[in-house]
Amino acid sequence: MPLLNHPYPERAPKARVEGRTIELQRTLVFTTTVLIALVGTAHAQQKAPPAPKAPPPTAAAAPAVTVAVLQGLDKTTARVSTVEAPLDQPVRFGTLVITARACDKKPPEEPPNTAAFLEINEARAQGQASTDTQHLFSGWMFAQSPALSTLEHPVYDVTVLDCKTETGSPAKPSSK
Repeated sequence: MPLLNHPYPERAPKARVEGRTIELQRTLVFTTTVLIALVGTAHAQQKAPPAPKAPPPTAAAAPAVTVAVLQGLDKTTARVSTVEAPLDQPVRFGTLVITARACDKKPPEEPPNTAAFLEINEARAQGQASTDTQHLFSGWMFAQSPALSTLEHPVYDVTVLDCKTETGSPAKPSSK
């Protein structure tokens, strides 16, 4: 049999199998077709069945609360503190009032990049009844590159460590 599309059919590559001459081009076409069919079959078998639907949440389940985990440094005492700031709830660190507006953490399969949108004010006592607040910072802080967006304050440093989700009541009991 002549080899298809070969300029010199008599010089076409051939192989001897069990005493017969076989043209390699037809063998390659057949082998490629079989492999494509096998790959398609294997791919079809790998598709997972649809996941069962989750039951609707019950009224007794408490909502999940996202918490920005921050690290605060008091430069005068050299004390490092971990501050947990639930979203949209002001928390105090020294004279600072920190409000986390958003917290974003990438899933484990992506490159790590945790960020939080913070609003930081300083509350200064001005007599007994009232306090004066000064706006210090508003923006995104990044855990992997804290120098990109920082709080500039002579006494305090604040950096983002993590974002976590807590279930249950947002207020934790505190022991005094």
